[in-house]
Amino acid sequence: MALNTAHNRGGVIIYNGERILLYCDAVEMKIESDTSVDHFKGSHKGRLYLTSHRMIFTSASDKDMLQSFSTPFMCMKEVELEQPVFGANFMKGKVLAQPGGNWSGHGKFKLYFMHGGAIEYGQALLAAGRMACRQGMGQQPPPYVQPPSSFQPAAPPMYAPPPQGYGFTLPTQTFPQAPPGDNKLDALLYF
Repeated sequence: MALNTAHNRGGVIIYNGERILLYCDAVEMKIESDTSVDHFKGSHKGRLYLTSHRMIFTSASDKDMLQSFSTPFMCMKEVELEQPVFGANFMKGKVLAQPGGNWSGHGKFKLYFMHGGAIEYGQALLAAGRMACRQGMGQQPPPYVQPPSSFQPAAPPMYAPPPQGYGFTLPTQTFPQAPPGDNKLDALLYF
């Protein structure tokens, strides 16, 4: 898991060969760590991405100390879906810090889906994780650090499935749109 390394100018950074599978707005995240990290205090509201390699949360507020939180599938464990009688469905799990990820130790996260989609997102997360393991991505990923340069806007194919598909069906009925481009770069490709 890496802290504040997956964002730039209000957008998300993806890596060469990485694809955005889903995104969900109106997500609230809470993190607890075994070390004292001010960035994790309180709850954080923003956007949640699922890529072919990892899960990325980006904050909706420029004032939030936690601007992004990214974790490759291999650094996540004990991921569960909770469906309380009262309140929004949420996912929870444990994460392990990555080398060069701006913090060290272990943490627990909870993701609240304020407008729905927790079940569908969780199923897609599990399917993407299985796909990544099958394709040999089980080895330690490189440290996700803020790249010094060589950014470019991600081309529209970063949102489209590859011709051979993903090996599972994405819940596009729940998450029908690609991240909006607005007037800022929403996704940047890093080489």
